[in-house]
Amino acid sequence: MDNASEPLIRRFDVKRISQDQSERIVDSVAAEEPLGIRITYWVKESQRTESLAVTMRTPGHDQELAAGFLLSEGIVVKCDDILAIRSLGVKPSNEIAVELASSVDVDTWRMRRNNFVGASCGICGKRSREALTRELPEYSIDELRITPEVVERLPAALIASQSGFAQTGGLHAAALANESGEIEQMFEDIGRHNALDKLLGWCLLQGRIPLSRNILFLSSRSSFELVQKALMAGAPVLAAIGGTSSLAIETAREHGITLLGFVRSGRMNVYSGDWRLHSN
Repeated sequence: MDNASEPLIRRFDVKRISQDQSERIVDSVAAEEPLGIRITYWVKESQRTESLAVTMRTPGHDQELAAGFLLSEGIVVKCDDILAIRSLGVKPSNEIAVELASSVDVDTWRMRRNNFVGASCGICGKRSREALTRELPEYSIDELRITPEVVERLPAALIASQSGFAQTGGLHAAALANESGEIEQMFEDIGRHNALDKLLGWCLLQGRIPLSRNILFLSSRSSFELVQKALMAGAPVLAAIGGTSSLAIETAREHGITLLGFVRSGRMNVYSGDWRLHSN
């Protein structure tokens, strides 16, 4: 795994107070900077370029983050939908540009989103799930079967890979594991959504979507948005060290994802899809 931790870290001189004693130390903290994502896309016979989003992220693996964001949002579904990704300005850059293939219909995607937001009066949970159903690619995600023992190995394997967290205590991680519980790739970020987008973007650019034979494992809690990202990537299992939310559970059950929480110390909560877990 190519995850050098230095871009993730900033160092500051701070005062540490403990038991009425104080000392000056150099503390390592998670880096956080804005990243602007621009897209170039086709409308009929002409190209357009515009700003799509700004996200606060930990610098590093910005190409993967941009690709994963586009996948999670339903703008792209496969590697060929992206022609090029490049940083703008002098490196290190806080702006990245993505050139989309002419087959990517950004205007139709935008119309779906605008109609949904305008009709939902604040986006209630039911309509969030209805909109997600309309956007999902047609993936089959019912092939994978795993044992609880495979899942129980993931926390130790993840923490052993988290060099950034070890130094700062302030970075989330998202990992791709195989059927044997081996971590194949991992990304860290100050934002749990960004960590997963970086991972999914890497998978997209590697031509590995859909993730029908893999487990997504998070160091954070899960939520509706993270279940949505798993669905957009065709991942059948989403597991997390933390808890989850009601909307995440409802969405996972509706779409057949195995959703696991509080995966630690030989135990876990199975919120959805327990039929994927089997004993040896």
